[in-house]
Amino acid sequence: MSNNRELLYSMKILSFMMLVICIVVPSLRICVANDSVNVLQSMSDGERLVSKGGNFELGFFSPGSSQKRYVGIWYKNIPTQTVVWVANGANPINDSSGILTLNTTGNLVLTQNGSIVWYTNNSHKQVQNPVVELLDSGNLVIRNDGEPNPEAYLWQSFDYPSHALLPGMKFGRDLRTGLERRYTAWKSPEDPSPGDVYGVLKPYNYPEFYMMKGEKKLLRQGPWNGLYFSGFPDLQNNTIFGINFVSNKDEIYYTFSLVKSSVVTINVINQTGRTYRYVWVEGDQNWRIYISQPKDFCDTYGLCGAYGSCMISQTQVCQCLKGFSPKSPQAWASSDWTQGCVRNNPLSCHGEDKDGFVKFEGFKVPDSTHTWVDESIGLEECRVKCLSNCSCMAYTNSDIRGEGSGCVMWFGDLIDMKQLQTGGQDLYIRMPASELEKDKTEKDGVNLTTFDFSSISYATNHFSENNKLGQGGFGSVYKGILLDGQEIAVKRLSETSRQGLNEFQNEVKLIAKLQHRNLVKLLGCSIQKDEKLLIYELMPNRSLDHFIFGVSFFII
Repeated sequence: MSNNRELLYSMKILSFMMLVICIVVPSLRICVANDSVNVLQSMSDGERLVSKGGNFELGFFSPGSSQKRYVGIWYKNIPTQTVVWVANGANPINDSSGILTLNTTGNLVLTQNGSIVWYTNNSHKQVQNPVVELLDSGNLVIRNDGEPNPEAYLWQSFDYPSHALLPGMKFGRDLRTGLERRYTAWKSPEDPSPGDVYGVLKPYNYPEFYMMKGEKKLLRQGPWNGLYFSGFPDLQNNTIFGINFVSNKDEIYYTFSLVKSSVVTINVINQTGRTYRYVWVEGDQNWRIYISQPKDFCDTYGLCGAYGSCMISQTQVCQCLKGFSPKSPQAWASSDWTQGCVRNNPLSCHGEDKDGFVKFEGFKVPDSTHTWVDESIGLEECRVKCLSNCSCMAYTNSDIRGEGSGCVMWFGDLIDMKQLQTGGQDLYIRMPASELEKDKTEKDGVNLTTFDFSSISYATNHFSENNKLGQGGFGSVYKGILLDGQEIAVKRLSETSRQGLNEFQNEVKLIAKLQHRNLVKLLGCSIQKDEKLLIYELMPNRSLDHFIFGVSFFII
């Protein structure tokens, strides 16, 4: 019994002496023990620092079959090593000689045989007895001993993401210091050096998230509209995640939190240009994809060009907005939509025929690079401001919560729009008076398509003689084929008809309402300046009279 008491006493003395040595000699290398140590002085390859609750650990690792050594942070209790942060991704160590040390200036320094490989850059804050701590959030922080306030951290890994975002991490920019928090893909699963694909929050007037490859935009989520990013309605507050977006004079950032603390999740970007949000499923002992981007082909940045809209459910995913037609019908027909669309009729702005706006519903709003935002005004005042500026091409509410509030206006071409199957925003696009009349006609109950003139011209081989079916007093009839393969007959009305725009639209409306099942079906019309076209379904078995005389008596 006496020997046991002496042994216990000796162990207590030894533990006390080790503690004194650690305090008096801070540069002495410490063997990190299990999960009880969360303050680091010096660490060599093979030693680990574990967060207080045992969620994460910091140490040296080699990804995949690579022999190179890196300092990183990973989940401690997940059997498949899942790295969430890498210190020296661009500067690996070739062997196990690496040492990570906290020096007297409050900086972590990684060395190999005395040569500096990587270090933090804390040179602007006052240092007093610095310590390093790995938090249970996965954040590695340097702070002054006895100062746990996050605002007083000397340095933190959350400010310098590698390829992953964790709950509580800010993604965006500190406007006071210029610090930009972006995340960057690894070059490969075995090479954690930064690739050229990265995610970034652009601090425009209407900020939004982009995935980039170098300087090229791969996709964008759309700006934050108060509930979700405009083009990504799947990502909003739910029973698992809480979403928070902050935009003020000091900082702009996005962050997410966990509604249930038991959930383990990570958001990762890879070199193929995809982002994944994974959730760990304990029962399966595996990561499952909760959500990913791009969601579909329509997420490709600028796929349909200017004034084009993408809708994945359509056979031809890109469509020109009403009032616009393909800039290059030939390229459009070959599924090259990047040149986009142009207006059928020019804007008048302050001319005799006033411009107005047509409402498009359920949209991912255009790229916000050239926007103006005023959170203090409503939709009507926004409309007036946009209408008074000839360069303003569209407007909407900046915040869609409730009845909507705020104003955002777009200047220049409208690019990267998407028609969403669920969610999306209303977008009011500037149109000339002639297009406003067409829109009104459609809303009056005429179920007709307004075709753009250039597409009909292309369909009829530019109204060539070889395509002409016949001619009457009102004009000529041409055979054509639309881009979707449908055969049509086009009545090109004579300029001598002297019919005004309103008269023509009224006649078209009347024809549509009086159509009989035995008459040739009227598909739609096209109006561009003095050109007025009627487009019918071509039925080869019908006589030419059906096209020339069938319903032409309505046209004066």
